Amino acid sequence: MSFLSGENMVGGYGGADILKGCSIDVNEGEIAVIVGPNGAGKSTAMRALLGMLDLKQGSVQFRGKDISSLSPQDRIAKGIAFVPQTSNVFTSMTVFENLEMGAFLRNDDISETVEQIYELFPILAEKKDQLAGELSGGQRQQVAVGRALMSQPAVLMLDEPTAGVSPIVMDELFDRILEVRQTGVAILMVEQNARQALDIADQGFVLVIGENRHTDTGAALLADPEVRRSFLGG
Repeated sequence: MSFLSGENMVGGYGGADILKGCSIDVNEGEIAVIVGPNGAGKSTAMRALLGMLDLKQGSVQFRGKDISSLSPQDRIAKGIAFVPQTSNVFTSMTVFENLEMGAFLRNDDISETVEQIYELFPILAEKKDQLAGELSGGQRQQVAVGRALMSQPAVLMLDEPTAGVSPIVMDELFDRILEVRQTGVAILMVEQNARQALDIADQGFVLVIGENRHTDTGAALLADPEVRRSFLGG
């Protein structure tokens, strides 16, 4: 059974529907990737799962229970974390203060989790007292992911985590994402770098105009001639 799933989701932001019946899910401890052309509804689908979009039709299930009526904060409290593409760090705060902010719903000792984040992202330990606004783009993304992990989520949702970073930094971020998966956290990711994302994905969803066009394992989608021709540049 899927860990987190959105079934037959229909909705938008007040005008025409962006999502037109698409379904997205991720299994426990796996990586699922949403890819597709610009305007396909990839980020909108992710926001719908977090409750940032009111659905006209469809439902969102988490751990076998319907959470469609819950607020985004209530969904976060249940174990879902979200890293937006932009404005995802507090630039005037230090790296450590950013991590502290990620634990705002917790009432226990966070020091062990902080050390786990530093082990996962060693650069953050080196720069823990530096302002996040002074970091490189790739380092900021590590802060953003680290802050999300401070809530000890069961599912981590990432919206374009490699946007605007160099190929070398992109590879490093994908390596870190694989390491997060090894801790048992399920990861749902929207990614423009479709080929590289599908290469690490257990499950892939190709969206076109708010609808599912292809759904399969990452390896199967990479090997599919139509997917390669239409979405991966041949």
